[in-house]
Amino acid sequence: MTPDSMTEIWVYLSAQPLLWLTLTLAIYLLAVFLHRKSGGLPAVNPVLISVSILVALLLATGTPYQRYFDGAQFVHFLLGPTTVALAVPLHAQLKRLLAMSGPLLIALVVGSLVAGLSAYAIGAWLGASAPTLASLAPKSVTTPIAMGIAERLGGLASLTAVFVILTGIFGAIFATGILRCLGVKDEASVGFAMGLASHGIGTARAFQLSEQTGAFAALAMGINGLFTALTLPWLLPMLAPLLR
Repeated sequence: MTPDSMTEIWVYLSAQPLLWLTLTLAIYLLAVFLHRKSGGLPAVNPVLISVSILVALLLATGTPYQRYFDGAQFVHFLLGPTTVALAVPLHAQLKRLLAMSGPLLIALVVGSLVAGLSAYAIGAWLGASAPTLASLAPKSVTTPIAMGIAERLGGLASLTAVFVILTGIFGAIFATGILRCLGVKDEASVGFAMGLASHGIGTARAFQLSEQTGAFAALAMGINGLFTALTLPWLLPMLAPLLR
């Protein structure tokens, strides 16, 4: 088979919607296999491996992201039902959730504000532009909400998506080690911290630790998105001069 004929075959296949969906699922299964073979090492994160391989593949083939998304958007559609399904394990922890409601509320307010304002302040100290700072502030919120917040603040939604993914991967890899060094061992506390700081990717990692850890991570991810969406757009413009 000549190179020209192989190119023609690839051009044909790349235009088919099922190709990118199939490749996405196959690459993720490969990443999960590697994660399990490593003994569950946090550094061998399935999301990090999958994103790296897919980005390399898109760059190598010159495939526009929109063409990829047109084929793989079914995975994006499943984000909604998956998020709703997180309520099932959370319901099983309802009694403990009610008992810890006070501390969790304090952790939510402090954690949410620190996550957004500290990112803005560090970015400003390093000389980032105003759009970049607005894109960086909601980095610890789940992607759809974070993109909406960034646009309202004058940031770039696409750049925010990158920050969100990087934050989630970092949290999934390092959060358990950092919390262990700080002496935080309670499953609910670990899960809430991971969901609050690292949204969906951190929550996925939390479910690998235990159902209780994952349930509290899902709770933190959800209410942090709501709280940040309500507070950051009006609080940040007032505090921005002080953080620069």
